[in-house]
Amino acid sequence: MSLVNGLPAHVLLVHVVVVLIPLTALALVAGAVWPRAARRLGGLLPSLALVALVSVPLTSQAGEWLERHVDDDALVRRHTELGDGLLPWALGLFVLAAVVWWAARGPRRAGRDGGTERATWLTSLPLRVVVSVLSLAVAAGAVVDVYRIGDSGAKAAWHDAYSKSAHGERDGS
Repeated sequence: MSLVNGLPAHVLLVHVVVVLIPLTALALVAGAVWPRAARRLGGLLPSLALVALVSVPLTSQAGEWLERHVDDDALVRRHTELGDGLLPWALGLFVLAAVVWWAARGPRRAGRDGGTERATWLTSLPLRVVVSVLSLAVAAGAVVDVYRIGDSGAKAAWHDAYSKSAHGERDGS
């Protein structure tokens, strides 16, 4: 995908990544730290993480197309280099989201009252702590990486492309 309605697809797709990666990171940390939140999120957590994961290579491919259609520039190269590093973070978010979701579901077992209840291996405190710390680390890494990539992209797109004063403004007004 290179153009959408005459605009470079990267310019549009980047908004999906910028919204979904931090949203997925927030949902992952909430679900990892609070099992009740993971149960309430249900299948939304891994689904959100999957859409975020898929959006990263789509946006990168569209960005590579755009890179070939703009002037060679050090800022664009820097943005491209940084952008290539987001996929592992998105993959980490997805894997951990799937683990948290699966653990919150847990296998069914017979309850004391004769009914069935969900057993979850994340009820053990050491495992919950490990998953929570990993989730927090991957979530923070992903969000920081999205920020760095976005900042470099904005600099690449907007350097020398605007005036510090508005058109028609006079000095001292």
